[in-house]
Amino acid sequence: MHLLADRPIRVGDYVKIADSVEGYVVDVGWRSTRVRMLQDNVVVVPNKRVAESIIINYDLPQSRLALGIRESVDYDSDPDRVEAVLVDEATRAAPDVPGLLDDPRPIARLIPGFGESSLDFTLVCQVASFVDQYPVQHELRKRILRRLRAERIGMPFPTRTVELRGAGGGSGHARALADRGEHGERDQHEAG
Repeated sequence: MHLLADRPIRVGDYVKIADSVEGYVVDVGWRSTRVRMLQDNVVVVPNKRVAESIIINYDLPQSRLALGIRESVDYDSDPDRVEAVLVDEATRAAPDVPGLLDDPRPIARLIPGFGESSLDFTLVCQVASFVDQYPVQHELRKRILRRLRAERIGMPFPTRTVELRGAGGGSGHARALADRGEHGERDQHEAG
């Protein structure tokens, strides 16, 4: 009864109830609420449980959603150029990618900023609804990858330097390799 009066969820809303049920509300009755999950199953949730649960309604107050996409580039990249490329690619994609909105205009920021091996940007754009974020991310990432390659903006690979030291202060690993030969030949001959 409280659900019908309070109306925290409505038929057609995309919701998450109690961390386990997520999908479109198909019916809110006196005794239960029916939710169609993305796998196309319908879950019937007793209204007592719905009323006692934390509910995330992705359609309230509006269906529109800000989507953040993180992109990393080499430290050698010009941050102003990267920002312009990301915004331009998202703006160009809006008419062609279902669910991607052109208003408000996409923005890119050097946030979170300085990574271990990269400059890390976040592209923020608007999508029409919660479920649009997945196909929009998929399409935008492909377009951005092609564009970064065309612009010759490098994408980093993590680099690690490992230094091994022996008891004598030198590199124990290097001595062991020298004792065995480059491919462990000494060990093979001694074993045979």
